[in-house]
Amino acid sequence: MADLTQEEWASQLATDDNAFVLDVRTEEEVAEGFIPTATNLDIYEGQAFVDELEKLDKSKTYYVYCRSGKRSAQACSIMHGLGFEKTYNLLGGFMEWEGDVKE
Repeated sequence: MADLTQEEWASQLATDDNAFVLDVRTEEEVAEGFIPTATNLDIYEGQAFVDELEKLDKSKTYYVYCRSGKRSAQACSIMHGLGFEKTYNLLGGFMEWEGDVKE
């Protein structure tokens, strides 16, 4: 797991052909806007969250975000424990995101 600044995260994501964007916020937060290519799995779902993570392709590179960067850091840690090798946490989270957004 690595923490990336907004600029590093966006730059790496733009050139990564193996990228998977993971939004770990609640449905209510997602309804306020999200990164267009993101898949949402709510970290607050506990074991259901872990069960869904286990279905994902561990060979992908995961770019993980939440509202502020704390839950996504926690998600990256959980993912690392499940055998995911490439996870990147968005420092500052979606609150500071300046890239494309869908509402």
